[in-house]
This record gives sequence, C-alpha cells and structure tokens, in this order.
Amino acid sequence: MVDKSLIEVAYATPAKQIIIECKIEPGTSVRDAVRLSGIDQHFPEIDPENCDLGVFGKAIAADYELQDGDRIEIYRPLIADPKEIRRQRAAQGLKMKKGGGTANPD
Repeated sequence: MVDKSLIEVAYATPAKQIIIECKIEPGTSVRDAVRLSGIDQHFPEIDPENCDLGVFGKAIAADYELQDGDRIEIYRPLIADPKEIRRQRAAQGLKMKKGGGTANPD
C-alpha cells in the first residue's frame, strides 16, 4: 500500500483567501490536484487547465512532481505589467523609492 501525500491548494483575492488540504496519490499532477481540491467551487473564475501555478511562491513546470507538504498556489493575472509601469515612469523621469511609491527625480 502506498501512502497518500498531504498537500494544500491556495488561492486569494483581495477580499477572500482559502487554503484547502488534500490527500493525493503519488504521481498526481499539479493540475489534477487543483481539480481534486474543489477550490473552483469557491472561486468559479479559476480555470484549472490554464491558470498559472506555483509551489511555495515559485513558478513550476507542468511536470512538477508534488511532494508531501507542498502548497500549490494559484496565481491571478496581473492587473498591470510591472515592466510596462517601470518604462512609463522612466519616460516621465520618475524614480521609484523602496515600497513602490514615487520619489522626487533628483
């Protein structure tokens, strides 16, 4: 008999966050684990086939092998592209200060 692994599936919006614990069979794919968790019942906007996924804050490949204790994180699309924001600020001659605000252009 092969022991199942205990993993977590996490998703958050500005208004709500959920972490669901699941027991999975060895060899379960990351996307299958997301589907098995049922997290899309809480957040219907999640598309398990196309959403960006990571484990403990790091993006993972589709063939990532889940380990006991892993936390799968489902990432929301970015509202604004950080690279584009930096380009726009540079074009305006603004510098960034630590924490994301704008500093005086010195």
